[in-house]
Amino acid sequence: MNFKRVLAISSKEFIQIRRDPRSLALALFIPVLLLIIFGYGLSLDIDRVRTVVWNQDASSQLSRDFLLNFRNSKYFKIVKYTDNYRDIQRMIDSGDVIMALVIPKDFSHFIEGGKSSPLQLLVDGSDSNTATIAMGYVRSVVTGYNVKLIVDFLNRHGVSQPGSVDMRSRIWYNMSLSSTWFIVPGVIAMIIMIIAALLTSICVAKEWERGTMEQLISTPVKAPELIIGKFIPYFTIGFLDLFVGVVMARLFFGVPFRGSYTLLVFLSSLFLVGALSQGIFISTVARSQLLASQLAMLTTFIPTMLLSGFIYPIFNMPQAVQAVTYFIPARYYVTILRGLFLKGNGIDVMWDEALFLLLFALLMFSLAIKKFKKKVF
Repeated sequence: MNFKRVLAISSKEFIQIRRDPRSLALALFIPVLLLIIFGYGLSLDIDRVRTVVWNQDASSQLSRDFLLNFRNSKYFKIVKYTDNYRDIQRMIDSGDVIMALVIPKDFSHFIEGGKSSPLQLLVDGSDSNTATIAMGYVRSVVTGYNVKLIVDFLNRHGVSQPGSVDMRSRIWYNMSLSSTWFIVPGVIAMIIMIIAALLTSICVAKEWERGTMEQLISTPVKAPELIIGKFIPYFTIGFLDLFVGVVMARLFFGVPFRGSYTLLVFLSSLFLVGALSQGIFISTVARSQLLASQLAMLTTFIPTMLLSGFIYPIFNMPQAVQAVTYFIPARYYVTILRGLFLKGNGIDVMWDEALFLLLFALLMFSLAIKKFKKKVF
């Protein structure tokens, strides 16, 4: 082995790296970003479970004392008190809460009479992992409260015949708590986002690298026409991916689809337009297939995987990271797909997600057209 030749080749590669500072910056930036997100922003522990409460025995001190076990716990966050099931269904459907506690009107009467009082627990089963953990937390609180009732009764009467709380759970949308039902809609969103942005991110850069862009520039084709012309084939491929994903979800994985297919097509179109436009925008900026693909992965794969709620619940992230997720389009599309597949939500529940996807599509499409200029330099 000639070490001088090895050193010469190494020197050449260092020069090449120095000439491409953007790729070097990405190579250094991505590890730092992943460490920050995984180390600070993401956690496998579940706390601050958003909860709505309907206390039908609100006038009794006993029911209020029972709820203190939830209010004083870091594992629960009571976001609202209500007096009807309509609010509970609306909040669970929209994802504002994970579960609901319903205390019956005779709660204190049952406990003081030495009987078991039912406690209704309604859980959103569309996120099976969070639902299972939340039910375990509630069960732990109820068990601890029952033990406290026994101790207090023994201290007062010397006999162990107190009342108790009987937790009765009802899981909505995913009664078997199948993780597949939770994961598959998120995978569909991730595939469409990554494939759409990745494929289009290299389409314009490829023209620059092959030298064919100069020929296109010399033609009468206008910038919007060129962008839309490149856009249509990948839009078709994106819908083909969506079709395959939905068919496999229904036939191979048994995931129910309870919503409207028309709504699915409409909202998926908005998401696809935004994702494809983002890829074309990246491609016009990068002018290099390697750099374009790196930027596409950085702006699609990492945010979709980690910050969209696909795997990690957003409510469990720090406030600063939660604020960042509002700018991740996949967050809204994942919510839409799970709402359509598992909950059968309509546009009245998902209008805010649809509005964001519309704004995202308009913004990225406008940026892609504005950035692309029919100039060599």
